[in-house]
Amino acid sequence: MKMFMLKFFCILAIMFISVLAGMQLANDGIHKMKGYDDPNFQNAVAINDNGERVKATFLGNEISSHDIDEKKKKLEEISAFNLFSSMGKKISEGVSTASEKLISLITE
Repeated sequence: MKMFMLKFFCILAIMFISVLAGMQLANDGIHKMKGYDDPNFQNAVAINDNGERVKATFLGNEISSHDIDEKKKKLEEISAFNLFSSMGKKISEGVSTASEKLISLITE
């Protein structure tokens, strides 16, 4: 089962990288076919290094660590109280204590 999962995730990663490379090659082909640069056509993935900071863009959207921090804060605010999560924790605690009591009764 472990080998299957390993192969599955390796193939999944290869396919994802292939899709990104294909998008980039298609974009370059469009630029070559037109003969000039059109600002409407953007690179699928671009990484710019200006010495101090590294800027990454994915499908024209800039990705920065500030965006990731903001998304993390939003996620923490959203999951501050999750009804199903709290119910699941209580159920798991109840099952754990019940199984401990049952085991202690059986062993005595």
